[in-house]
Amino acid sequence: MLKRLIYLFLTLFILLAVTLIACDRWIGWKTSPYIFEDIDKLPAKKVGMVLGTSKYYTSGYINQFYQYRIQGAVNAYNSGKIQYLLLSGDNAKHSYNEPNTMRKDLIKAGIPASRIVMDFAGFRTLDSVVRTKEVFGTDGFTIITQRFHCERAVFIALEKGIDAQCFAVASPKSMFKVRIREVFARAGAMIDVYILNREPRFLGPPETIPAIQSIPDDIKGYPAVSPEEVESLPLSDNNQEKN
Repeated sequence: MLKRLIYLFLTLFILLAVTLIACDRWIGWKTSPYIFEDIDKLPAKKVGMVLGTSKYYTSGYINQFYQYRIQGAVNAYNSGKIQYLLLSGDNAKHSYNEPNTMRKDLIKAGIPASRIVMDFAGFRTLDSVVRTKEVFGTDGFTIITQRFHCERAVFIALEKGIDAQCFAVASPKSMFKVRIREVFARAGAMIDVYILNREPRFLGPPETIPAIQSIPDDIKGYPAVSPEEVESLPLSDNNQEKN
């Protein structure tokens, strides 16, 4: 009887392990066409959504995941691949504010404050991805994070009918524990999407990300009107009175 229970336990354990690994690999394969590691090959989008994480480890050392995401966001903006940065993260405690921390570091790195928008309700990857479309009205955006995270985020976007791609930034060398945890996180994402049909904790009123004012190709740059053209313009009644 004991041997049968042991065999049963081992069989169930193996089946679970195989299922988890298969799901993990399937998500990686499914999302691969939407993930870019070479910034030169990254299609340009209006908005880049940076997934938040803590700036420091509990040991006090800088979190390299955070560091690489900030640098990736700066590179994407300076390369003209994105026009606005949406910083999505946790703001559960007064002393812990991922979006505001990212904003400060991005401004220090030279990103204009007017090009930064913050989402304080990005408690989970699912929340961040769905809120980017539903709250901020952006469909067709670039997610900025590490590749392992890209795969899960893009998977959620695809299954939610959201048009998204991901710029995969560098990862720290030590990834074993993170990668093991990611296997279970992907299983959880599949349960959220296929079984629970989970939605963000908070949606709230819509917020708009400012639109870029584009100038048509046939319109002159500065000066918009030459002095000669100004002199040739007919004077209006108001101008005649002032003169």
